[in-house]
Amino acid sequence: MSSLTYDLTLAGLSVGSAAALTGIGLVVTYRATGVLNFAHGAIAMVCAYALRQCVVEWGWPLWAGATVTLLILAPGIGMLLERFVFRPLSVLGSDPAQTLVASIGVFVLLVGGAALLWGQGARDDAPELVSADPWGQLAVALLLAAGVGAVIRWTRFGRELRAVVDDRQLAVLGGIDADRVAAAGWAFGSFTAGLTGVLLAPYVRLDPYGLPLLVMEVVAVAVVARMRSLPVAVVTALAIGVAQSQLTRLHPSGWGAPLLQAVSTNLFVVALLIAALALPSVGTRDALPRTATARVPTPPGAWIVAIVLFLLPLGFAGSDLHTSVQVPALGVVLLSLVVVTGRGGQISLGQAAYAGLGALFTALLAAGRFPGLPRLPELAALALAVVLVAPLGLLTGWPAISRRGLALALATFAVGVGVSRFVFAQPYAISGLSLGRPAGFEGDRAYYVLELVLLAAALLATWLLRRGRTGRALAAMRDHESGASAAGVQVPSLKLLAFVSGAALAALGGGMLGMGLRAFDPAAYDPVRGLLWFAAVVVLGADSTLGALAAAALLVGLDAGARGGVAAALIGVLAVLVGRFPGGPYEAVRTAAGRLRRRPTLTELGTQVRRRLRPTGGEAGPRPALAGVTVSTTTRAAADGVRPPQGPPAPDDETRTGGADGNPNAAEGRVHPHAPAPAPAPTLTTHHLQARYDNFTVLEDITLTVPPGHITAIVGPNGAGKTTLFHCLAGTHRPAQGQVRLGPRDITHLPAHARTRLGIARTFQQLAVFPSLTVAENVRVGAEQGRVQDPSAVERALRLLTLDGPVRSLPAAGLPTGTLRRVELARALAGGPRVLLLDEPAAGLDTAEVGALTRVLKALAADGMALLVVEHDLDLVADLADTVHVMTAGRIVASGPPDRVLDAAGTQETPA
Repeated sequence: MSSLTYDLTLAGLSVGSAAALTGIGLVVTYRATGVLNFAHGAIAMVCAYALRQCVVEWGWPLWAGATVTLLILAPGIGMLLERFVFRPLSVLGSDPAQTLVASIGVFVLLVGGAALLWGQGARDDAPELVSADPWGQLAVALLLAAGVGAVIRWTRFGRELRAVVDDRQLAVLGGIDADRVAAAGWAFGSFTAGLTGVLLAPYVRLDPYGLPLLVMEVVAVAVVARMRSLPVAVVTALAIGVAQSQLTRLHPSGWGAPLLQAVSTNLFVVALLIAALALPSVGTRDALPRTATARVPTPPGAWIVAIVLFLLPLGFAGSDLHTSVQVPALGVVLLSLVVVTGRGGQISLGQAAYAGLGALFTALLAAGRFPGLPRLPELAALALAVVLVAPLGLLTGWPAISRRGLALALATFAVGVGVSRFVFAQPYAISGLSLGRPAGFEGDRAYYVLELVLLAAALLATWLLRRGRTGRALAAMRDHESGASAAGVQVPSLKLLAFVSGAALAALGGGMLGMGLRAFDPAAYDPVRGLLWFAAVVVLGADSTLGALAAAALLVGLDAGARGGVAAALIGVLAVLVGRFPGGPYEAVRTAAGRLRRRPTLTELGTQVRRRLRPTGGEAGPRPALAGVTVSTTTRAAADGVRPPQGPPAPDDETRTGGADGNPNAAEGRVHPHAPAPAPAPTLTTHHLQARYDNFTVLEDITLTVPPGHITAIVGPNGAGKTTLFHCLAGTHRPAQGQVRLGPRDITHLPAHARTRLGIARTFQQLAVFPSLTVAENVRVGAEQGRVQDPSAVERALRLLTLDGPVRSLPAAGLPTGTLRRVELARALAGGPRVLLLDEPAAGLDTAEVGALTRVLKALAADGMALLVVEHDLDLVADLADTVHVMTAGRIVASGPPDRVLDAAGTQETPA
């Protein structure tokens, strides 16, 4: 027994050493560049193939092939990726999600390229670089870890590396060559990937799909190490490797034996699931970059062309028709990504798992092998499979509530790998399983007609999720999650809706695909396919249903009409370029054509000549964006004994605001004399509030009162804790101690959207508008999700802030800052708030706009609303506020009327 234990330990150390190398490479790359290199496994596979090509095919000596592969090819791949793919993204300051999409694109490109060069068959003759004795591999892993740790901890390069990761722009200003640091990180990471590939290749099946996935499964060791600690990564890898090896001696029996056996042989997958779903998340940025999910314009007549092309296969016969059967089914699967990624803005790398579950459940139900249910006709089985799989969308939807960006990508990828390993690859689930077609639709042509009907239903469902209140809420969540919560959108519920709907569509498409192939093929739903599908949808327009259909036709058509791997290679190229052309190929072509058609700018003389030639020509052009608003003073309204109506005034004959020409003095708003007096607003208070970030105390013993009918201001230097106080009041940060109360109610633990629906609205220091929605749609989100759901509030808010002209129909993207400030304020007011929190509302406004804003805020206070303003402009605070609190180092150090406290505050205030 001791001999067996020793032998199994040695075997486990061998596997763990390879996993440790992967962890070291991923951690170093992440620490040098901030990128989780999803292409790590693909680089390992390419290097393994390259070594085999040199030694087996060309007859080189092993040492020569290893030198070229590990010291030239592998680092060269890393440096090329850094120079031409990831450096442009970092220089442009792209969202980390763009680098994630690019990284997946590199993965797909290398996998497709390998399939083209070496074929898709498995090879079992890879040369052994190190003998089967694990001590050599273990020594390599430990020496690399120790060397890298020493370099990072004690050398100048290590200090530069840490500085670049913390803040690239600041490091560059400090004289650090960030490009050199990133290039070195990528070169070393690719070297470790190549070393992992050549060490593993002799002991596993060398093929373009299996080896990259095997390497990516062990990303768990880097996640456990929080992408930072090399010792933790190495120890975790060795421990899991030895544990997995020791578990092979177990031979469980009973009904759960197959599953236990699967767990014992896939311990790294179990670790990946635990690390991605249970441990604290890695990365906190938004799910997708705004530009990657923007509404992609549809070319004129594109839908007519698409309908004609999808009807053409009805005239095909033989293998062409049989291949075409896969296109509508795959189109439905890709529509699920449009819902989750394009509509909801969430990364989902596990949609292949839901498609496979849909096909598997359909086959089991049709065969009468689903526990507790009788045999069902194929169509009924498909419908029930969709119903059964849809709730399983919570597997990825639930982690999405608290995870974004990289963390969500890891969670969804882990679910996809887990389902593939523990369900699709197990004989107890798929042995002897076949799948037929519904009665009356056995032939390819008849079945294709049925698919078109189901595809039309899926398109209708996707269209409905884009329309109306739900569609606007999804777009708001996608564009700016914090802003959506502040507008009252129930973001957690909406995320669950997106993932559950996406799972249902994927299950429908997977069942259709299985019936089209007349079999359940696990390889059709492996996690690599999921990465390919995700990349295809993103690069062709994540929010475009037409792009999803085009992607389906492209993937099926290229793989059927050319050598396997062409589709993956093409999608990989497009995904690598996503940072340069975020709107997809069509948007890139349209933009280039627009630049070519752009008229040259005329000189002053040329302009005069053209005016003489065309005296009635349209030289005026579009009118400028509206700049301001004038509202009657609250003092005069109070003197007349009339309270302005709560929220924006009604758009009637006696309520007038500035006109569409942008002149802030174009008209004077007059209060409706018959407006009913609203109920008094509650008082917002805090009691001994304390807030922390990690172990750092940001707020200490804050007791504050924001009474109705008053404007309360907070001033203080940068870093005083003002914005954190706003987060605690609005519900986006939970205080460590103390209470937040709205009237008599304790709201300390309520989320942001719940506080909005109680009447607390806010604006943000950094603009929180929804770029893909129009101005009117932005305001409508607030009216639909706020405390008072009043459709007429949209028009009142637009009129109050002079947004009711042509600007109302323009997308928010690209509008001037002053206009966007008014859009954000109008959205907050449209929900009928009783307390309004304004974080630097005058930032980016000119003098006229600041004056107009002042008049609006005074009118709202006179209306009985409670206002709390954080502002650096002390002159504005002096003109606006009734009470001023001065904050320093997380404490309120002075309070009182503006004329008494602002002189002291002015010596501490730092301009924004």
